[in-house]
Amino acid sequence: RTCPPAMAESDWDTVTVLRKKGPTAAQAKSKQAILAAQRRGEDVETSKKWAAGQNRQHSITKNTAKLDRETEELHHDRVTLEVGKVIQQGRQSKGLTQKDLATKINEKPQVIADYESGRAIPNNQVLGKIERA
Repeated sequence: RTCPPAMAESDWDTVTVLRKKGPTAAQAKSKQAILAAQRRGEDVETSKKWAAGQNRQHSITKNTAKLDRETEELHHDRVTLEVGKVIQQGRQSKGLTQKDLATKINEKPQVIADYESGRAIPNNQVLGKIERA
């Protein structure tokens, strides 16, 4: 048997590469890739992402910043124990747990616990939600 003339001319061992893929993101970020780019004289820009890869939607709340500035001499006003007792009695009279109340007002159960124990810095929005519930 003989091959058709067009087939006889093609070389099956030759491979044609149409395009070569560049380095992946992980390879481009590797220490070796960065050093190699710097040796070649290329511009390398590095930036650290804050809270990268974490499910953080809200950065620092105002209360957190207030607590950071708090010192021994300067104390922030906390919810009084009387207010905490009123919240607790109102919640118990409706037969709600701290978790139930927290779910109703879209807050964490720890927030309710802090308000009832007098550890929380008063927030009028949260107090208003508790009052309505």
